Amino acid sequence: MSWTDLIPHLKALHLGFLALWTAGLLALPQMLARHDRSLLKSEFTQIRRATHYSYVWAVTPAAVLAIATGAALIFLREVFTVWLFAKLVLVTGLVAVHAWIGHTIITVAETDGRHEPPDALVPGLILVGLILGILVLVLAKPELEELPVPAWLQAPLGRSLPFDVPNR
Repeated sequence: MSWTDLIPHLKALHLGFLALWTAGLLALPQMLARHDRSLLKSEFTQIRRATHYSYVWAVTPAAVLAIATGAALIFLREVFTVWLFAKLVLVTGLVAVHAWIGHTIITVAETDGRHEPPDALVPGLILVGLILGILVLVLAKPELEELPVPAWLQAPLGRSLPFDVPNR
């Protein structure tokens, strides 16, 4: 058995973790929108805890595992193409939205209901755009080699790192 025999299993795990992560990212803004000042204290606490636990125990581990399995797939399949790097830029957008949602959850919890969570429409539209962009790049695998890229990004510059690297 070689490492390449694991690719279908890793791909299935990656898709499952990615589905859980993106579903959670779409659900969390909806949950945040339910944080209403007019709710009873016990109802507000229940919604806040459900949002917090969903983020910490489901969505964040799914994100970490989706990224880890995706990174393993990149190296196992040796896919180093321009469309992959474009996909990674969009995945960075997913990570940024993930961090913003986490920040909003913490802010709502720490201000004891004084912070007004944003409407769920804006993060939902951003997420749908990122998800559709990733799907287009992965499924179509467009030829992006002809995109204009600055010369300093196309060749190594031969510079040393700004710190000492230990010799082994």
